[in-house]
Order: sequence, then structure tokens, then C-alpha cells
Amino acid sequence: MCGIFGLIALPQAGLDRAACTTLLDELFRRSESRGREAAGLAIRYQDQLSVFKKPLAASEMIKRADYQRMLGTAIPDRRLTGPLAVIGHSRLVTNGFQAEPDNNQPVVRGDVVVVHNGIVVNIDSLWESCDEARGSDVDTEIIAAMLAHAAERAQDLAEGVRKFYRELVGTAAIGVLSAAHSMLLLASNYHTLYFVRDTAEGVLLFASERFIVEQLMAHPSLRHLSPGPIEVVGPRQFVTIDFDRLAVTWREVMTPAEAESPIAPASAKLRVRDYARDDDPARAELRRCTRCILPDTMPFIEFDAAGVCNFCRDHRPFEYEGEDELRRELETYRRRDGRPDCIVGFSGGRDSSYGLHLLKSEFGMHPLAFTYDWGMVTDLARRNQARICGKLGVEHVIVSADIQQKRNFIRKNVLAWLKRPRLGMVPLFMAGDKQYFYYMNQVARQNDIKLIIFCENGKFERTHFKSGFAGINEGSRRAFNVSVAEKMRLVAYYLGNFLATPAYINASLWDTAFAFFSSYVLGHEDYLFLYDYIRWQEHEVEGTLRSVYDWEMAPDTNSSWRIGDGTAAFYNYIYFTMAGFTENDTFRSKQIREGLIARDDALRLVAEENRPRWESLQWYAQQVGFDLNEALRIINGAPKLYRAE
Repeated sequence: MCGIFGLIALPQAGLDRAACTTLLDELFRRSESRGREAAGLAIRYQDQLSVFKKPLAASEMIKRADYQRMLGTAIPDRRLTGPLAVIGHSRLVTNGFQAEPDNNQPVVRGDVVVVHNGIVVNIDSLWESCDEARGSDVDTEIIAAMLAHAAERAQDLAEGVRKFYRELVGTAAIGVLSAAHSMLLLASNYHTLYFVRDTAEGVLLFASERFIVEQLMAHPSLRHLSPGPIEVVGPRQFVTIDFDRLAVTWREVMTPAEAESPIAPASAKLRVRDYARDDDPARAELRRCTRCILPDTMPFIEFDAAGVCNFCRDHRPFEYEGEDELRRELETYRRRDGRPDCIVGFSGGRDSSYGLHLLKSEFGMHPLAFTYDWGMVTDLARRNQARICGKLGVEHVIVSADIQQKRNFIRKNVLAWLKRPRLGMVPLFMAGDKQYFYYMNQVARQNDIKLIIFCENGKFERTHFKSGFAGINEGSRRAFNVSVAEKMRLVAYYLGNFLATPAYINASLWDTAFAFFSSYVLGHEDYLFLYDYIRWQEHEVEGTLRSVYDWEMAPDTNSSWRIGDGTAAFYNYIYFTMAGFTENDTFRSKQIREGLIARDDALRLVAEENRPRWESLQWYAQQVGFDLNEALRIINGAPKLYRAE
């Protein structure tokens, strides 16, 4: 998610304008990994507020001449003669197009200026209750409007803060300055603001990550300081920091009764309906296993005389290490001081959302949720992430790639693939997200976390056919556990296709190599896979998320799987069109083998789940930047595995 940060420097700190500028540059650079699509800052000096923002990465913005001129105007004195307070923002776009200036941060309403990290899910209802005119698309504006309204009516920002958080659905960590109040206000409902201060020297720094604060305190211009411990603005807290000697006042957003959010498992039965038949007669006539529903176009499939596939014959009931063993493992890493004791991969999908719920509410851990945003995390996923983290009070760290660059890489590889469609090359479209292993390890080190947890439902959701179409038989192994020889065969397959289709030899090659390293070379031995310990139950997962967290479903499918993944609709359309099945078929087949669903019900479900998701396909094409109609024409005309062309 976005990065927010700032500083206060009093005259006794001995910092001149050049030193303050250097510190701001460092804060921008170190926060840029959390968002590269826009940047901005607000400066309060000598009771004057100045705001500057651009739809640029922070590292580019701070090089601009107009940025330097603004600093000179906003801080006219070479040496500080009064309190200097700055709040800054490095933006990952979640709503509101960044080319429109009003959608970028900081956001100003009246004499209040706000920077915000998070997502306000119930933005429309908040605007209705606020009775103020809306001026932009960005959700941060409602925060500034509510605070400005409270300040105008009661001359007290605290009232507006409490009202906002009491009514908020979602997540919000905020930094606030006001022309009328000599203080900095910091608040959060999901534990992601850290600050450190030296009251004697008159310096305070805050940022979205502890690591950033630690790094800044080691900066040469601050080595003369003797700061206190790093302090955390935790869930449902806010602080006001007066400019006079940096006095901090801690306040509660809600009363204990208001803050209670009981988390209890819920259940709901899986709904099964009759669905329309497949619209392609040849695809509908696919030979399928008589026990599960896998078709004969599945890589490495074989049928016996009774029509039962080798995947069913070789299946052994899933074994789980058990909840007791999980508790013993977690106890090894549990921290008693409230600091994060595990880092959890968090896509915003159903399995990671439910896993975060279990770890926090059932097992009493203090998880840090981690997301690597490579440009294909949808707004739906972000809203669901905000719902979960906001209600649980869980810190959420998002490392953002260069979104436009990543999408450009995808576009180049999609266009190359369309020149010569091959099913084994489809995973290349998803290669850009595999660096999450690398960055997750990095964030764990920065936060001194020894336990990395994945909530992927590998037993049911592992999709071996994707590498199977490239000639690699993963069996029951995770992809990164295949042998060195198989990894080399996979490399050879890709190189052969690169030579056959030179359009693959493009600017994305380094990114693809980095993805291969992160998936197949980087060590994965120490990861804990939550659903290797506890049994995954679809009705319990869906029921809990929807009843407890008001988890949002996608408008173009009844399935809850992959709905936050912007790539899934496109690659599943390709597999369904060219091979006659998708990952839904493999998932439902595993449920059949485990006795969780009947074969007839599985067939009815995949008939619906495999329908093209037109809204998601259009979103994907728009974000990546290719002609969807032309792409569909080529895919529909490509050779099919289930009929002779």
C-alpha cells in the first residue's frame, strides 16, 4: 500500500534547510517501494501550509526544479527559526486516477491536510453522513473533509478522528497537519505507523515501516541525536504531537466497548445449482475420468479400462500435521511484546484472508501481512484486504513494483504469445509476481521476523498442468521443489520458444529471470504452509469471510476463488478455449477424491465457473494495454487439444 512519512524539526535541532531537504529526500526514496505512481508532501512552517504533489515516482519528483523551488519558498530561512513539520506520501493507486491532481496526496480540505495509507471501503456512506461536497475520486478526501468539518465546528481535530474511525470500514493510517493547530496528528486502525523522537534536540521522524525509521536515525545529519525508543501507533489509537518540545498525547479512537470486534467462525453450505451446458459441442464431448472430472487433454493423464485416470488411482487421502503440531510450531516464534512474530503472504484472496483470520483470532499470533503488488492486484482484492486488516488490527506492508513497467512487460509477452499460441508459455504472463518470495524474505529480515507463513491451499489448488504443458511433471510436489534436471528442461523449453518467437526477447527478460530465481533458486525450505497443518473446508472459509468480514465477491462470477487476481480470467479463458478445462476442473477433481463433493455436482459447478469473466477480461486488457477483441479472435482460432483443426 502507500507509504506515508514525515518529520518535525525545531530550531534547537540545529538543522538547516539543506539538511532537512536531504532527510526528506531519504524518506521519499525509502518509502517509494510502497508506491511509485505519485508522490507529494505538505510543509507547515511559520504557520503557513504549502503542498506539492506530482503523478511521478518520488525518486523522479525530488529531482525536479519546481520541487526544489517549492522547498525554497516553503522554507525561506536557511536556518530554522520556528517549528518545521512535514508529511509526505508515496502513492500506490487504489482509486482515483493519478493523472488528476486532486486524486493524489496530500489532500487538503479547509485548513486540514492529510496523507493516508489504506483503503476506505464504505466511502459512499461516509460522504452521505458527512453532508459535504465531494471534489475528487480518492478515498482520502473523506478523511480530510470529516476532520475539517469537526475542526470548524468544535476547533478540535480529535472529534473528527474519532467519528471517522468509529464509522470506518477498511483501513486507514493517517498523518494530519493543520494551519490552525500547532501539532502533528498520527492515527491508525491497523498498526503501521512508527515514530521516534529526541525531545531535547527537537527532532521527530515517522514512517510506515520500522525499518525506514531505523535507517533514517543512522543518517549522518542525525548522528548527534539521542533518540528514545521507536514508538508504535497501534490499532485504534491516535497521538497528537505538539510542536512545543514534541510533547506526545496518546488517545483512544474508541471506547473499549466500541472497539470490540468479536471474531467467530461461521459456516455456510456450498450452493449447487443446475447450470447451462457448455456452448462448444466438441469441448462438451471431451472424455473425462469416470471418477473425477479431469479430461483427456490434461498433461500426463492416462485412463484404465474402467475409465479411471492415473491421478485418481495414485491418490492417497490428504494428511495433515494437525492443529496441535501447528500450535507447537507457532509457540516457538510467538512474541509477548506485541511486535509482529510472523509474516503472512496476503493476496486478499479467500485462503490468505482466512489464514490471517485464523492466525490472529484463533492462534493468538501477531502477524504482519505482506503483499507484493506487481500491477495485477485488483481493487476488489485491495478492498477485501482492507476489510480483514482493519477489523483484525493487523499491520499490512505492501511492496509495490514499478506498476507501469510490470504491465508493459506483461503486454510485450502477451503480444508475443499471440503470434504463436502455446499453452506451455502461458505462465510467462504471471512471472512478474514471483518476486514476492524475494521481497517477503527481505521484509521479514527488516522486521526481525523468523517465521514466514503461506496460506496457499496447495493440496487442493496446486495446478501442475501449467508446467505440464511445458513438459514438466511436477507430480504432487510444489513447483519450487522439482529437480534440477526438470528446472533445466523448463529453461530449455522457454529458450526454444524464445528462439521460435523472437518477440519474447524483449525488455521483460531480466524480470523473467528474476522471477525464475525467486521461484526455483531462492531457498523455500523454512516456510510454514498453514494448510499443511489444518484441514481446509470451503464452506467454513467462505462462510466466515462473508459473515464476519463482509468479504466482497466479484460481480462476474459466483466463485470466490482467484477473484482478486487480475490475471486469472485471461489465462483461464486460454486454457478453457484451447484445452477444454481450467484450474477449476483440477480443484473440483481433488475435492471429489477427498470425498467433499459428488462428481455430478462438480460438473455443474465447473460449467458455471469456467464461463468467461467478461468484466475481468476487459479490466485486464485495459490495464495491460492490448486489444481484447483481437486477442480473443486469435485465441478462439488457435488449435484445440480436443479436436482436429
